[in-house]
Amino acid sequence: MEVIIHGTGVMGSVVKECAKNQGIEVTGFADELSTEKGDVIVDFSHYSRLDTLLDYAVDRGLPLVIATTGYSDEILKKIENSSKKIPILLSSNMSLGINLLQDILEKITPILYPNYDIELIEKHHNKKIDSPSGTAKTLLEVIKKNIDEVIEEKYGRVGMEKREKNEIGVHSLRGGTIVGEHSVLFCGNDEIIELKHIALSKKIFAEGALQGAKFIIGKEPGLYSMKDIFNS
Repeated sequence: MEVIIHGTGVMGSVVKECAKNQGIEVTGFADELSTEKGDVIVDFSHYSRLDTLLDYAVDRGLPLVIATTGYSDEILKKIENSSKKIPILLSSNMSLGINLLQDILEKITPILYPNYDIELIEKHHNKKIDSPSGTAKTLLEVIKKNIDEVIEEKYGRVGMEKREKNEIGVHSLRGGTIVGEHSVLFCGNDEIIELKHIALSKKIFAEGALQGAKFIIGKEPGLYSMKDIFNS
């Protein structure tokens, strides 16, 4: 398998290292794609570069793994439209653990919500720009889809205001070199159930992306997720 890495930041370097360890050839390693040849593109760049990347991938008929977060609804729409022409795997988090956490939330949220308050906390390093994280947004959507009433998102809490039952608090912490930590708390009477995922290294995201790259090659056009890999 030959991989084009889009993004020359830290994650691009980590993907290159993990690819080498797996015997995968990296044929391109640049933000400005031009003549690179490969079987698939793995993107860990910046959301501002997705528009150009999508055009590049569609023009060349290349499968695409998008691990970049922070994109707008407009870009998401373009991703969906592009997936009608090429296979695209889109995930806000390439970690196996995070994706299994989503499956757990789908099962327990409808059972616990009637009697438990839900709060979501995410922690990342001090250089992360977007808040809340793309993963936190994904977890929030999973929770909301499994509750049969309108949920109000409460980003941070300040002032004198009572918590309402249909609120989900979302809290972002930034500091130091935290790779990534996501917690979902179900708070009931006299007990708390906490689901937590802690990333100790960026390698888990790189390895997940490469797993996604192996999966997406040869697939029909469409928008895929990490869940499709686990169910294949």
